[in-house]
Amino acid sequence: MPDGFDIGRIDEVIHGRIRLGIMAYLSGAGTANFNELKAKLQTTDGNLSVHLRKLEEAGFVTVDKSFVGRKPLTEASMTEAGRSAFMIYLEAMAGLVTPR
Repeated sequence: MPDGFDIGRIDEVIHGRIRLGIMAYLSGAGTANFNELKAKLQTTDGNLSVHLRKLEEAGFVTVDKSFVGRKPLTEASMTEAGRSAFMIYLEAMAGLVTPR
């Protein structure tokens, strides 16, 4: 086993495909509305809601709900804890594939 190889460093909350997509998108966009995320990730309303809730419960994203006129608006943003966890995740993934 290569030195530094530690599968235990992979954050299970982030590692799911949709959650990883949310984190990756928000790392560049900062904030995104629900429909934007749904389109980019090619997922359903219910599936996206479940994954956003899991990230929110972990403290990695904040979800703000408001109204624009009479239309509901849901926006997600990455928290500082989320940005830190995402960077650690990326470093852990790189450690699994980087030759030593």
